[in-house]
Order: sequence, then structure tokens, then C-alpha cells
Amino acid sequence: MTCEDVQVELVNSILGPSQREGALAALADQEFDVLVIGGGVTGAGCALDAASRGLSVALIEMRDWAAGTSSRSGKLFHGGLRYLEQFNFGLVREALKERGLMLEKLCPHLVRPIEFIYPIEHRIWERAYMGAGLFLYDTIGGAGAVPRHKQLSRKQVLERAAGLSKKSLVGGISFFDAQVDDSRHTLELVRTAVAYGAVAATALKVIGIPHDQTGAVNGVNVKDLENGSQFHISAKTVINATGVWTDSLQKMAGGISDFSVQASKGVHILVPRDRIDSEVSVFVRAEDSVLFIRTWGAHWLIGTTDTPWELGLDHPAASATDIEYLLRNVNRVLNVELTVDDIDGVYAGLRPLIKGKEGATSDLSREHAVETSVPGFTTIAGGKYTTYRIMAEDAVNAAIVDLESRGLVQGVPQSETEDILLIGATNFNQVQTELRATGKNFGLNAKGIEHLLGRYGSMVGDLVSILKYRPELAQPIAGGAGYLRVEALYAVTHEGALHIDDILTRRTHLSIETPDQGLEAAEEVAQIMGAELGWNQERTEAELVHYQDRVAAERKAHVAVDDSGAMAARNHVRDVRLTKI
Repeated sequence: MTCEDVQVELVNSILGPSQREGALAALADQEFDVLVIGGGVTGAGCALDAASRGLSVALIEMRDWAAGTSSRSGKLFHGGLRYLEQFNFGLVREALKERGLMLEKLCPHLVRPIEFIYPIEHRIWERAYMGAGLFLYDTIGGAGAVPRHKQLSRKQVLERAAGLSKKSLVGGISFFDAQVDDSRHTLELVRTAVAYGAVAATALKVIGIPHDQTGAVNGVNVKDLENGSQFHISAKTVINATGVWTDSLQKMAGGISDFSVQASKGVHILVPRDRIDSEVSVFVRAEDSVLFIRTWGAHWLIGTTDTPWELGLDHPAASATDIEYLLRNVNRVLNVELTVDDIDGVYAGLRPLIKGKEGATSDLSREHAVETSVPGFTTIAGGKYTTYRIMAEDAVNAAIVDLESRGLVQGVPQSETEDILLIGATNFNQVQTELRATGKNFGLNAKGIEHLLGRYGSMVGDLVSILKYRPELAQPIAGGAGYLRVEALYAVTHEGALHIDDILTRRTHLSIETPDQGLEAAEEVAQIMGAELGWNQERTEAELVHYQDRVAAERKAHVAVDDSGAMAARNHVRDVRLTKI
């Protein structure tokens, strides 16, 4: 299937309520070549890779698309500048190549260059050391995708980042990386996989992994967390792409694994743009790692931490200690200190690191591993968001080897995902030109037009089609930081949102981009969702109360001193789907 074919089949990528019902029926009735467990970026990448090779594919997720790490990342496609210090040139080269592909071909509507300044405090050795590293960064793998680094004088740094402390600043270096809306990117991967024929559904929890008479895994038993039903999904082989949940699925499948996964917690905070006087993002060294202070719409996104996490995996929580660490390290380079009162949003995610030697998680492997521990069951783990496409290709290759060894498939072509545009990137330039010329006819101002283009790419035509008949949806959501009402409706009708949290946390980012964590917006979103999903007043109120309770639980977690206290507070309100287990 060509990119043009995908554009023609765009309607088949819809993930609305009726499509979910159809997907459930297909999952229960068909046998698939490949079943992928995990709706994060790696699982979505596996589904697209396998489906684009002509295999029949199912993709299932326990909660919502990108509900775990893939909506809680650093939101960068980057080579990993600090990995150069570890002499991990292969990983950097691979990541920089992927960054270039995303920027220039696969999803340029979602990925944008972002400029950083690295402040220099030691005139001779630091400038030479960082300059040499950035020279490599410019030349291996991703050369040409972004501008090269530049040496800056102290004056030049302060002209562009006046908010930096002058105390020990002697100069700086400018360099570029790339920023991505992670949850939207993952969702678009899912929809592209569906356009290629994959059958996808959320809220399906794996409760068993049975084997056939030969000892090979032959699919999974699942529970629908929306209605409580249970059924079997038949598959010739299964790919476990569940990130930090890898070990539990491995144990369920049986066999002996050569690796395990250690979760590492990464916390980010968001503060309004006017709190730091700078026109560019900043890259600084922290006590034991590095921090990115990067632009994110009307905010600065600051992070991250990197600490071992041994507690529950469903709801990682940031503690007061995490937040204080970030503030302490960022304030070291600012001339006006940030405080807790400046913070609008906080989120915590878990990195799935390949478990290696004893010690801090920052010493564990960021590279990925693939293995088929039992016939019919392949696991992919580790890696970085940036290298998801390579990870997916490796996992599908291993699954095909497994299938071929058992005589179940033959002649499967090589991966072509290096050339497969995500659906929002197809015909994007044409759609962009047309909307800029006609958007005002649908009640959109210039800001609203650019907002939609940057989030939906060529799929923006779907939203315009809705506005033709419901022009009132061109208005902003009350308390919604510029997000439009039509986006809330589209999240339900086309993007598979089933609960308020799906929209406020992943389809938009209102849960971290507004001082009230989206509480005001939740009222209007609930009405729009409820009308489309057939909620009665009692159901609407229950959804609102659950979201309000979730915000309260997170706020309590953020004042807890340590991980245990934060976890206890956050776990008081679980994901609405997980309450049905």
C-alpha cells in the first residue's frame, strides 16, 4: 500500500465508538498473523511495521493509547547528547538518523526543530569539550536535518536568554534538536497502522496467555474493561511491547528470558513562559545528569529526573523531593528563582530500562533488546522514544523468524516504515495551503488554524468537515488554554477517547497546561463527550467526579516527601478502566 492509498483509506483509520465495536468483533472471530500487546509508541510502531508488510495484525492496549510512558516522555526526538560522553556513538547515530526522518519525511507536522543554548561556565575546557561533542552531534547520522551548532559569546547568550544568571556565565553554545507531541504522535501511529489494515482496540487487559499442543503461544485471553466481557484473541505469534510491564507478561507466557526491565522515574514540571526571560530553550547540567528547559507552547517544560522506581507501575507519581530537585537545579542557572507556586503542571513517567549491573538506573542500558522466549511470543523492551521505529522493525523481524521457523508464513517482505508517512503527513502542504486560505470561512482565526495544523496535519480536513455543520464548535473550550470544542468531539468520534481523562491528558494536555489541571475545561468536555457517547446525567457526573478526584490525588502526591507517600496518595484514585478489574 502506498502513501496515496493510505490517504484514500483514511476513513478506515477512524477509532470512534462504532469502530471499537467492530474491532472487538473482529478480535474475537479472526486469527491474526501477529498480535501486539501494548498501545505505546513501540507497540503502535510494531503494528504499523507488521501491517505494512502484508501481515494480519491486531493491536490491543489495557488503558488508552499512549497512557503509559508514551504520554509522559521528554517530548523530544533527540540523539541523546549525553550518550556521547558514554562513547555510545552507535545509539546516538541511530537516534539522529531517526530524528532526521521524523523532521523531514515521516511526520513533519508533529515534529519541530527546537533551539537550545548550553551556558558555559569554564572558558577553556568546557567550550572545547562541549564543542567537540556537538561537532559529532552535527555530523553523525542526522547531519542537515537541523542547523549546526554555533559558539556564542557571553553577550550573545544574554541577548537571547536574559533570564540566565550572569554570575558565572562566560559564554555558550547554540544547538538544535527536535520536539514532538508524544501522545499525539503515538495516536497517529495507531491510526496509520489501522489504515494499513490493523485491528486496534483499547481497554483490553490480558488475563491469560494460553499455548497450543506444541507448547507455542496461540494468542491471549483478554477482559474488556469497559463492559466486563472476556474472550480469546487467536494469533500465530504475539509481540510483547508493554514497556515497564514487560516482565509480568513474560512470566505469564512462560519460558526463560535473558533480560528483565527496571523502571526509572522521570519527572517534568511546566511553568509559564513569562517566568523565564528567554527566547530559546536551555540545556544545563544537573547534579547527576542533565536538564532540558524547553519551550512548550505557553510554558517551559523542565526535566527530567532519573531515579529507580520499585513501586506500582500504573500510576507513577512525582513527590515533593522530585519537584525540589528540578527547581534546585534549574534555579542554579537563572537570575530569578522559580518556586513551587510558579508550577502549572507536573507529570511522572517510567522508562523501561534493560536491567544490567547493580547501581543507579542512569547506568542501565538505554538500548533495546528483543527475544523470543517461547515459540509464538516475542518481547521488545528498553530503547528510547526516538528509536521506536528501529525497535519495532527488530521486533517484527524476530516475530517473522519465529513464524517462518514453524512454517506459518513465508516470503514476508522487509520493513518499509522508513518510507511510510503518518496519515497526518500525507498531502500536508496542500491541506495547509487550503486551510490558511479558507479557514476563516469556518469560524477559525489565524491562531486557531495554525493550532489545528500543528496537531492534526492533513487530518485537519476531518475537523473542518465537522465545523461546516457545527460552527459553534470553532469556539475555544472554556478554561481550555486555546483548545477548541471541535477537538473534544473529534477525540471521541475519530480518536477513540472513552473517558474525560483521555481528552484532558492525552488528546490535549490540559491536565498539565492549566493551573487548575483542566478542572474548568472538564465541565465542557464532559458535556461534549456525553452527548456523543450517550451518557446520562448520572454517568456524566460520575466521570467528572472521577477526574476531579484524580486531580486531587495528584496534588496530594506532589507534596508527599518520598515515593512511597506520593504513590499512596496517587493510587487513591486509579485509572477509571482499572477500577473495573
